[in-house]
Amino acid sequence: MIKHIVMWKVRGETADERLASAEFVKTRFEGLVGRIPGLLRMEIGLDFSRVDYACDMVLYSEFDSVASLEGYGAHPEHLRVRQELGDVRIARFQVDYIPGVA
Repeated sequence: MIKHIVMWKVRGETADERLASAEFVKTRFEGLVGRIPGLLRMEIGLDFSRVDYACDMVLYSEFDSVASLEGYGAHPEHLRVRQELGDVRIARFQVDYIPGVA
């Protein structure tokens, strides 16, 4: 199993604008569930702390293999979502790992 975690800061001048941007991103990614081969689980969380050093949202997903994760990156549905989001996401942090492997 491969775990894929991505955190974003999203565009918005106010906390409410950032929340609206985060909810927009969340709904687009949730639409991928059941459409990507090898995607076992996807969870998207929105930050409520609002501390200045926090990201606005996180995507946690699990894939059955490295090949499935790579396929996700190139999958037409994923590419469509990325296109729809445009520049809503202004910073991105990612970790991909295999549990139990150093």
